[in-house]
Amino acid sequence: MNVNLALTPLISLIAGILILMVPRLLNYIVAIYLIVIGVVGLFGLH
Repeated sequence: MNVNLALTPLISLIAGILILMVPRLLNYIVAIYLIVIGVVGLFGLH
């Protein structure tokens, strides 16, 4: 879907800004990202 392709750069941009502002969030952001990508991959929601 085109929504997934447009959503990924937006999520990456927001995550990058949050990591720059609060470096402690890095672990949580990476963990959430990996969980979301894993769920999308398992259920084929791409």
